[in-house]
Amino acid sequence: MDEWRSELPANWKRESVVAALLVGGFLLAFFLPVEGLPLPGFLAQSLALAKWYAREHVILCLVPAFFIAGAISVFVSSVSVMKHLGPGANRIVAYGVASVSGSILAVCSCTVLPLFAGIYKRGAGLGPATAFLYSGPAVNVLAIVLTARVLGVEFGVARALGAVVFSIVLGLAMHVIFRRDEAERAAVAMDTPDDEPERPLWQAAAFFVTMVGLLVFANWSKPAMPVGLWHTIHSWKWVMTAAFAAALGITLILWYGVTWWKVALTAAPVALLAALVPDRPMIPFAAGAIGLSIITVSGGEGSASAEWFESSWGFAKQIVPLLFAGVLVAGALLGSPGGEGLVPRSWVAQCVGGNSLGANLFASLAGALMYFATLTEVPILDSLLSKGMGNGPALALLLAGPALSLPNMLVIRSIMGTRKTGVFVVLVVIMASASGMVFGMIFPEPLVRVP
Repeated sequence: MDEWRSELPANWKRESVVAALLVGGFLLAFFLPVEGLPLPGFLAQSLALAKWYAREHVILCLVPAFFIAGAISVFVSSVSVMKHLGPGANRIVAYGVASVSGSILAVCSCTVLPLFAGIYKRGAGLGPATAFLYSGPAVNVLAIVLTARVLGVEFGVARALGAVVFSIVLGLAMHVIFRRDEAERAAVAMDTPDDEPERPLWQAAAFFVTMVGLLVFANWSKPAMPVGLWHTIHSWKWVMTAAFAAALGITLILWYGVTWWKVALTAAPVALLAALVPDRPMIPFAAGAIGLSIITVSGGEGSASAEWFESSWGFAKQIVPLLFAGVLVAGALLGSPGGEGLVPRSWVAQCVGGNSLGANLFASLAGALMYFATLTEVPILDSLLSKGMGNGPALALLLAGPALSLPNMLVIRSIMGTRKTGVFVVLVVIMASASGMVFGMIFPEPLVRVP
């Protein structure tokens, strides 16, 4: 214990207070008895959404995303980022990689934020970075398959094509609009000394594959039907998650200087909890996250593991307060998954009938402000379509909703500024509205669902 304490950073007491406040706020939201409190409707919905978000997305989604973002900042060479995603990178490669990134990341508009912050601050060009920001939650294979299954093949194909094209067009538009800023960033990057990677590319790739695999399988959603490939993968999700966690521990020992006994002391209670409460996998997952935090922070000042934790913790401090503030506001305005806020959803349905410019624009704006967890937009849209929503506005909401939300906007603003965030949001809303109008013209009648 004394060895571990001596390895902690000098400011650990102050940071512990901040950590206690964030963890305390999370636990308050997680266990808050919202149903038993005598609160006004909109305030109850605000707290209900915060509780739902804390239970469903913080431990399994945000925490791994923070560690991945921190690892990008520390272990990924800025030379590599500039080469493949920087302002001077080959555009076909840069936008091609960024536009399909969401196909392996089943993340929502908030979980993608730490990853976006990591690559943007590491030197990625504004165009590829914003293309990644949009595609992360939008180009989601699971969401697209579910869309086709529930809403119809036409919606599924339109969403897939629209999301990929959107990300590329958005990135190129942001690059052109802010080309002077990009030129300045490129000039600064040229003056920055090259930091050659300390490890071979295959080691870094294996390290990130373990973390991304852990994130993906831990959040693999249960399919609507208990058959098929997605159901089979879901039945093995926690086995796969444990396998990737074990692989992560091995890479830390072999390549990143973490002593084996620290990994063993973390793995033992995680395995014990998994055996004791197999029906509550979030508990051993949380224990693993705490253990990884202790391992990394105790690496000693100047060590790679300590820098990893410091970077991850920096993203958490920056993003979490803004994120929860946005969730509270979004819940008050638009309600939680189980209820309505100040703006009833029936009003939304009434405003998005037909295929007018106003209906598509309203659907895009509503989608941009609402928070959609991964895959939840599909059943919500299915309900709205049954109440008279037009096909065009439905697609507009599909293209704007998963990639944006009020919490998402607040965090993006803190990363790249008010002006760029405003332009990004406006571009998403305009393109989603235009795409919706075109789709509504092609398919003016209600579409037949896939049986």
